[in-house]
Amino acid sequence: MGDFLEWTAHDLIAALRGGELSAADVMQATLARIDAENPQYNAIVSLRDPDVLLQEARAADQSASKGPLHGVPIAVKDLADVGGMPTSQGSPLFAGQIAPESEIMVQRMQDAGAIVIGKTNTPEFGLGSHTYNPVFGATQNALLPGCSAGGSSGGAAVALARHMVCLADGSDAMGSLRNPAGWNGVYGMRPTWGRLPAAPGGDLFMHQLSTNGPMARNPRDLALLLGVQSGPDPRLPFGLPQANYSNDLDVDVAGRRIAWLADWGGAYPMEEGVLAAAQAGVARFEEMGCIVEAIAPPFDAAALWEAWTVLRAWYQAVKFGAIYDDPQRRDLLKPEAVWEVEKGRALTGAAIQRASTLRSDWYRAAHELFDRYDAFVLPTAQCWPFPVEWDWPKEIGGVQMDTYHRWMEVVIPVSLIGLPCVAVPMAGARPMGLQIAGRRGDDLGVLQLGAAWHRLTS
Repeated sequence: MGDFLEWTAHDLIAALRGGELSAADVMQATLARIDAENPQYNAIVSLRDPDVLLQEARAADQSASKGPLHGVPIAVKDLADVGGMPTSQGSPLFAGQIAPESEIMVQRMQDAGAIVIGKTNTPEFGLGSHTYNPVFGATQNALLPGCSAGGSSGGAAVALARHMVCLADGSDAMGSLRNPAGWNGVYGMRPTWGRLPAAPGGDLFMHQLSTNGPMARNPRDLALLLGVQSGPDPRLPFGLPQANYSNDLDVDVAGRRIAWLADWGGAYPMEEGVLAAAQAGVARFEEMGCIVEAIAPPFDAAALWEAWTVLRAWYQAVKFGAIYDDPQRRDLLKPEAVWEVEKGRALTGAAIQRASTLRSDWYRAAHELFDRYDAFVLPTAQCWPFPVEWDWPKEIGGVQMDTYHRWMEVVIPVSLIGLPCVAVPMAGARPMGLQIAGRRGDDLGVLQLGAAWHRLTS
């Protein structure tokens, strides 16, 4: 039968349904793989009691199928609540804090039959695209041990790449489903904003920068998990319909028009070799019959950055405000979180309104862009995976990075206006990926392009 942990999620689920494998078989193998791989890579944290997990797997074998993920082990990013498990967020402030209930996305995976085995590592509060924190330490790159796994869904990407799980969830504000996918040779999807529900607490209207999403080792499995996770919830506004795309992926994409945006007209500094690798990757779309055109930037990069940093800091100032106001707790905050709060609290109403207007202007410009193209493509990062001991790169291509997140500026055109985007991995001596972004609501279109990429490159 071979190593079934290396199978696709679809094939593994088919074997479970057909009785070729039991959930207990899969769980036993999963725990053995984690025991062998995780000490080096540190992708899985807060692993549950193996005896309890095996009991749950045996119970799944004896029960009727709950849904499409019945008996499948899955680990949840350590920013999302799983009832009865700790949600540390990588912070000493929350280490060991037990969630009373599962949040919507997690509950949907559990209702579909998934068995949550533990959490996947993340940067402290998910801030920054390098997965390290003072609670669990750093996650090693799956392909280049000793280097960063990216982030903030770095633990999820590495768990997938090292075959500890076949599906993983993540979240993405500033490339957190895309950068780690590219750096670890897997696929990540940031869905259209509103496709997946968030936790229903707090403000429901003002902040639209982050979304949950799926990760997998191929686009068909991405679509499977997206179908489970997605759909509106009556407690939340702006919900989009459930997305079941697994059976609509394998189509001919010849004739689709791709806009190649490279380094946004020189606005995004790139480490040597990144742009050349991405350019070679983009040429593969021509092998699929796509029409690829290198175009000038459709919007001013400085305006995008202004809008992003203002709206992000405004959100973070609200999110961490109560902690910041307590001097003892503030001392335990990541310095970057303190910086975000102080920047956000210094903003005026006029500055926030200007940022929102710039975001609206970019949405209108993107709408015009998608009248001419089916997708635009950018690299998933501006540099190669860097040493795991770093906190973040201070310089790229001779340009000093003036903030902790400037080195990931290449992801904000997608994030700022909530576009659907699939990150695909490129083959090479050093890992890198491409972002395939489509118009709002066209999650199927970017998945189809990702599936065509997978067929060609795998």
